[in-house]
Amino acid sequence: MKKTYYLFNPGTLSRRDNTLKFEPHDADRKVGKARYLPVEGVEELYVFGDLDANSALYNFLGKQQVTVHFFDYYENYTGSFVPRDQLLSGRVLMAQAACNLDKKRRVEVARLFVEAAAFNMTKNLKYYANRGKNTQLFIDTIGQYSAGLSEISQIDELMGVEGNIRMKYYEAFGEIMEPFEFGYRSKRPPHNELNALISFGNMMCYSQCLRAIHQTQLNPTVSFLHEPGERRYSLALDIAEIFKPILVDRVIFKLINRHEIKAEDFDRKTAFLTLKEKGKKTFVEAFENRLEETIRHRSLHRNVSYRHLMRLECYKLIKHLMKIEQYKPFKIWW
Repeated sequence: MKKTYYLFNPGTLSRRDNTLKFEPHDADRKVGKARYLPVEGVEELYVFGDLDANSALYNFLGKQQVTVHFFDYYENYTGSFVPRDQLLSGRVLMAQAACNLDKKRRVEVARLFVEAAAFNMTKNLKYYANRGKNTQLFIDTIGQYSAGLSEISQIDELMGVEGNIRMKYYEAFGEIMEPFEFGYRSKRPPHNELNALISFGNMMCYSQCLRAIHQTQLNPTVSFLHEPGERRYSLALDIAEIFKPILVDRVIFKLINRHEIKAEDFDRKTAFLTLKEKGKKTFVEAFENRLEETIRHRSLHRNVSYRHLMRLECYKLIKHLMKIEQYKPFKIWW
């Protein structure tokens, strides 16, 4: 079974026959113990440190269908090396573009993304309301915002309502988690620990959605809720809206409430608040465990992982675009 590997330290990645050789080094370029990864067991790489590599390596990774995601020093997602598309479909691309250009159909799909995201956020809040947390006011307010979604006919209005829903949702984090305070949502730079965790987790979710898209015939640059633009995979942003409450937020709640990530796991040496290496490893391990958790799928009647659910979401969207079956985004049913 192929696995995801995370490279936290700076170093050199090279090919050694059918094996990937990673040699970490410190700030003085002193080389540490090499690690060898059989390429047939590598699904993707997440690179958080400076990486030295050459074109021969990337040619090899491309042939082996290994994706590489890059993050900068401040944990911002900067881009991905993605092997050449193997699942190209002109029919799907044309249908995807046609749906985007049809204002009514685009708004319909975008609304479904927002409705599913709001539903999954509310499920999280209800879970904690049943455990004595004071989240009912936030649930009610999100419900009021969601009630008006069916009347919206403009993308910018949908984005505005989605922003209001998420802002109210994040305000509830202070009721769910201690000892950290949320305050308000800030991204670049995050002004406190919770914002740093949310930003880090959201980027992890975004890259997983991008991976799922590339495993189907969808084009990641043609989106519906987020505006398609230059040099970004905006469809991954659309799909991530559905899964962030399920994958990212649930992991954050667990790690904070169980004191597995603490204040000392953050670095405050610069204007940007970032996770130290230990904190990153803790979060990544919990996130990977979450991705591998399974649920009993109501339609397939078998257990599927959360990682696989993202690919299934893409297939459902394809059927909608091809006018085969109405798209029903994933919503927590338990």
